[in-house]
Amino acid sequence: MPPISSQRSDRLDLPYLMPAEAQKHVTHNEALHHLDLVVQLVLEETERDTPPTDPGSGDIYAIGASPSGEWAGQGGGWPPGAMGPGCF
Repeated sequence: MPPISSQRSDRLDLPYLMPAEAQKHVTHNEALHHLDLVVQLVLEETERDTPPTDPGSGDIYAIGASPSGEWAGQGGGWPPGAMGPGCF
């Protein structure tokens, strides 16, 4: 059981359900979303600079060094907080 003061898991930063929390489904769905992104991660393509024209639901692409279009300004690795120290 996590310490009472901790509201998120250490490794994947998943939210814990808190006693007497309203709308527990929101917290639970956030945790499922995080798990869906990082557990058994499969990249469709690496170093891609332009967004795909018709991506499939759940497709994940590694953005290249010079992203353009809707990806402009988003290059340079994982979003903040997506992966913790020691991953990969």
